[in-house]
Amino acid sequence: MKKKTFIALVGLLLLSGTLQAQWRLGVEAGATYNHYSIDKQYMSDYRYENGWGATAGVKAQYNFFDWLGLRAGLYFTQRCYRHTRAERPGWLNMRYDNNYLLFPVTVDFSFGGQKVRGFVDLGVYGGCWLNTQRHGRDNNSFTARAYDIRETMEWNDKRDQRGDFGYTGGVGLEYKFLPNWAVQIEAICYYSVISATKQYMSHVKDYRYHTTLGLQAGVSYVF
Repeated sequence: MKKKTFIALVGLLLLSGTLQAQWRLGVEAGATYNHYSIDKQYMSDYRYENGWGATAGVKAQYNFFDWLGLRAGLYFTQRCYRHTRAERPGWLNMRYDNNYLLFPVTVDFSFGGQKVRGFVDLGVYGGCWLNTQRHGRDNNSFTARAYDIRETMEWNDKRDQRGDFGYTGGVGLEYKFLPNWAVQIEAICYYSVISATKQYMSHVKDYRYHTTLGLQAGVSYVF
């Protein structure tokens, strides 16, 4: 009897999920704040400061129930930082804009009323490092002369790790202002577990990681 009751409850749950299931497509844009973690080892006077950037992308979500969905997105995301030296601050002041393409896949939990709802996202992401622009000032140690730099850095297959993977999560708020339209604001974090630098030196391990916070707003069409 208990088994039949359990099966009936599962069936009703699945049926209610089918009736409430819906697709939604949206676009988002916002700002990023990136932390670049590096094992400086003997480079004790080097400083890596957090940097602001931008993000924009598209997302698709399928809701199994009104409180549970699966989301996937594709975002152009900047992971920026500034490189300076503490002992000689005038010698080096360089900003690096690292441009990534990120593909997050998350489970979406939502709660609240019909118009205003909160949500929490948890999942993983994959990524691809597209390119890096750097600009600022450096110093020639032989001539003691400073010079300005603005360039797109060349890709080094032996040193640079193009692929990326990590964990992602966020919290946000949604307002449904029309039957088929909703706006969202969200704070999200991308935590990389793959070093941006390959271990190309036998005597020194050069691990470098990005942790990127994003604050983004968007609009979605609910089918």
